[in-house]
Amino acid sequence: MAWLGGRLAMLCGAALALSACVGGPDGPRPDTRSAPPPVAEAAPAPASGQRIGTGSVKVALIVPLTGQGAAVGAALRNAAELAYDDFQKPDLSILVKDDHGTPEGAREAAQAALNEGAEIVLGPLFAASVQAAGGIARGAGKPVVAFSTDAGVAARGVYLISFLPQSEVDRIVEEATASGRRSFAALIPETTYGNAVEAQFREAVARRGARLVAIERYPAGNPGPAVERLRSIVTGASAPADALFVPDTPDGLSTVAPALTKAGFSPGRVRPMGLALWNDPRVLSQPAFQGGWFAAPDTAGFSGFAQRYQARFGATPPRAASLGYDAVSLTAALVRQYGTQRFADATLTSPAGFSGLEGTFRFRPDGLSERTLAVYEIRGNAAAVVSPAPKVLGPSGI
Repeated sequence: MAWLGGRLAMLCGAALALSACVGGPDGPRPDTRSAPPPVAEAAPAPASGQRIGTGSVKVALIVPLTGQGAAVGAALRNAAELAYDDFQKPDLSILVKDDHGTPEGAREAAQAALNEGAEIVLGPLFAASVQAAGGIARGAGKPVVAFSTDAGVAARGVYLISFLPQSEVDRIVEEATASGRRSFAALIPETTYGNAVEAQFREAVARRGARLVAIERYPAGNPGPAVERLRSIVTGASAPADALFVPDTPDGLSTVAPALTKAGFSPGRVRPMGLALWNDPRVLSQPAFQGGWFAAPDTAGFSGFAQRYQARFGATPPRAASLGYDAVSLTAALVRQYGTQRFADATLTSPAGFSGLEGTFRFRPDGLSERTLAVYEIRGNAAAVVSPAPKVLGPSGI
């Protein structure tokens, strides 16, 4: 598997033997930086209709440049330009289309791009917009690589390049069982995010041959009663669980942690575990989570990208910007390597995957993505890597 991105772009070419080189926020979004800098407004994006590049292969980039999500959309557009330049100006014409942050705008943008000859759609950002654009694109036999984090909009031919919690759940359960944890309890919020995470958690625990001792759900912001119901499961020397899974947003975890402490929970024999959203100062500083583990992408790739983005556009990129970079880099690499099969479903779902800014990822036939992730431990109110992200993906979690 070959790598791409800025300084490594020249390594592509002869190395493109097995898989391509590559390099919205509908729900909670992870941040892999332990102490994230303030996110500045992205540099203004050009008006809809501008092209990036003059190549023969036309690609649509559909993002909100006005309306809801415009700041993130501008950053995705800027990251696309950075990827185009880093890839040494590939044979692409990127048709930038503003969907105004609405499904109607996404539908119109997709139709306009296809009328202009786009072979693939990158974007949109929001779930409803992905559904709208996806219907148009797939009706024309063209694939979509979208930025939404809502797994419900994934489908054959509509691939999510975003950071999905399902991969994080698989990774943290895998690492916990590999370290000897065999009995799991969970505290999960009663939210759409919680529903998706619970389903994946149950599947991951069963797949690893571990035992699910108890799961308690709680209304967002009110974990107290659920914590009390779990008291005997996760506190005391005879507690039947040896791992406690707590997936929530930083705001939610700020209420869960004190409730756990009040109930007598202290990390030790029962290890707290979470997902990438744990990498936030509000979570890292909680006594109940010291010694806890969470799965998240490696930080190095995004850090280097953010520095180059800052130098180019004079702003700190939001986390989602790396998705725009990877989507364009992926597209450029497929054009170079696969000829007329560049955007075929079989090409996009290569089991070997693709190497991006923040690790290796692949698209599953159902449109979801899987990623290599690191596991971090909270030590002294900071996150330290205890298990680096693998270089290659293992067997699919399907």
